[in-house]
Amino acid sequence: MAGYNKVILMGNLTRDPELKTLPSQTVVCDFGLAVNRRWKDASGEDREEVLFIDCAAFGKQGETFATYLRKGRPVHVEGRLKLDRWEDNEGRRHSKIRVIIEQFRFVGSAKADANAPGKTGPRAADQDTRNIEMRPPKRRGGRKAAVAAAAPAPGPQGPGAETGEQFKNDDIPF
Repeated sequence: MAGYNKVILMGNLTRDPELKTLPSQTVVCDFGLAVNRRWKDASGEDREEVLFIDCAAFGKQGETFATYLRKGRPVHVEGRLKLDRWEDNEGRRHSKIRVIIEQFRFVGSAKADANAPGKTGPRAADQDTRNIEMRPPKRRGGRKAAVAAAAPAPGPQGPGAETGEQFKNDDIPF
């Protein structure tokens, strides 16, 4: 029987990401995500429930996550569920489901976080991170495709390029 294990979540970090190195020298970033659900009940009263989810990102993604994200910051993640099982010192069995991150996107902008406590990393406060996305590398095309992708396209590019007018991120209403 075929299976499908895909999770897509958007929420806020519940704590600062914690970066660790496994004995295999693999880097892992553990963090918590809070996802809110709002609705009106039968009486018309506003209701809200919050789900707290443990997540992990490995390798370069984990390093990027730990560098640029802090507690309270919104993030969009995609990944898969993994069941961890262990036995404690007293012989009791435990289990926990967590999300293993396969890709993520920053939500919002660094401008909003510029004055947030604990803000670190090389990103300048005036840079917008809305469109940064981390995905596993695709292995297609080899060196020739990489060189072609890096070369600029001929002719005008972007909105307003024909008239010489360029838009800035601040001009876009969303």
